[in-house]
Amino acid sequence: MSSNLGAPDRPNPFEHLDRLKLTWTHIKIWYLSGAGFFTDAYDLFVIGAVLTVLSAYAVPGFEELHGPNAAYWSGLLGSAALWATIAGQLLFGFLGDRLGRKYLYGVEAAILTFGALLSAVAPNLLWLIAARVFLGFGIGGDYPISATIMSEYSNVRDRGKLVALVFANQGLGILASVGVALASIALLPPELAWRVMLGVGAIPAATVIYLRRRIPETPRFALLVKGDVEEARKAAKLFGADIQTPARVEGLSLRQFLSDNWKVLLGTTVPWFLMDIALYGTGVYSGAVVASIMGPASDIFKQIFYQSVPFLVGFPGYFVAAFLLDKLGRKPIQGLGFAAMAAIYLAVSTIIVAAGKSVELLAPAAATLALYSLSYFFINFGPNTTTFVLPAEVYPTRYRTTGHGISAAAGKLGAAISTLFFPTLLATIGVSHLLQLLALVSLLGIPFTVFMLPEPKLASLEIVSGEHKYIRAY
Repeated sequence: MSSNLGAPDRPNPFEHLDRLKLTWTHIKIWYLSGAGFFTDAYDLFVIGAVLTVLSAYAVPGFEELHGPNAAYWSGLLGSAALWATIAGQLLFGFLGDRLGRKYLYGVEAAILTFGALLSAVAPNLLWLIAARVFLGFGIGGDYPISATIMSEYSNVRDRGKLVALVFANQGLGILASVGVALASIALLPPELAWRVMLGVGAIPAATVIYLRRRIPETPRFALLVKGDVEEARKAAKLFGADIQTPARVEGLSLRQFLSDNWKVLLGTTVPWFLMDIALYGTGVYSGAVVASIMGPASDIFKQIFYQSVPFLVGFPGYFVAAFLLDKLGRKPIQGLGFAAMAAIYLAVSTIIVAAGKSVELLAPAAATLALYSLSYFFINFGPNTTTFVLPAEVYPTRYRTTGHGISAAAGKLGAAISTLFFPTLLATIGVSHLLQLLALVSLLGIPFTVFMLPEPKLASLEIVSGEHKYIRAY
């Protein structure tokens, strides 16, 4: 990468940081960022198992989940955290660019901790819904801040890998939710099992609150937004690096940012919105989709195990993506993921249509489940990872957490809509037609990926975002 961003008065003050090899400090920041995402995913996906328990057993205080409006209340509980996540993403994204990344880091982890504890002690459904709303606000705050901190500290060669590995903790969190759910159901009475599932989410978040509060401001924000050369150099020294040339950004107003980036905003928001429609609808209500393929399970333990199979198959996708992002690029991986999702949804819907209620008439149930589960591999290998990585790279420093927050909020809007209406659609149009709709949703993500986004592979953040045009030396 050139030491110059295009003109003599447009230096690259972060050349030393960009050229670094991977260091232990990178790994430390990855851990602090990733622990939050582990918790985010655990909290968002464990609610599926909690719904299964509360719907299967007559737990006092949760009678609404067994009444004539059970689908409505199930959708409301399943989506409660997601609606609040949207608000958290927007607010923390905005504040992250106004107050700084460091100022907010750790606040969201504290909210996650208390939200999980409040959920675990809920005496009734309305309390639990309210606690999930509070929890969701913290989940939302974690998205733009963690992604941006990891991106702004990363070297160019490993940036895609590092940001993707932060997000890969989502997979670990989902697996943990499966493991805790199965263990709780096997070892505890149902009226206690669901509380343990929810309460465990407080543990990983609580472990990083203090360390997150101690992390220094990123060199990019310190220099280009705050104009504090010494703070930027202090942060760079953590990596054994230095700020090459003191510089500042001139003329990048909000109006100019929107004028320069409206296509990019569409490119980061629409694919995330579409992807989360597929991911969260089929994820939170995995039990209903899998039951339509495998038939009803003989007991609740088997039911939760079967509905966990897609998550297990999808898990390696996070790490395959992390390994290939800096080699193949973000856009090819995202486009391939959307195309594979569409193909698999159509194939499974065809099997179910042709076979009627008995899937085995056309294909063995286990084979059909395996095919359906592959959609999770390509979601995680493709847009689930890339829609998180791209917004942390394609926006200028002054608006990076805002851009990521808007993009993530668009995703969670899709997730909330899908989670809210999925039970009703499943009951009215059936799983086959629902999968056909998801195939169409997946295909729509491809043109926005191809035509609206730059490719950040092996390029500095300043070049990718166009910020280099506004950088001037002191």
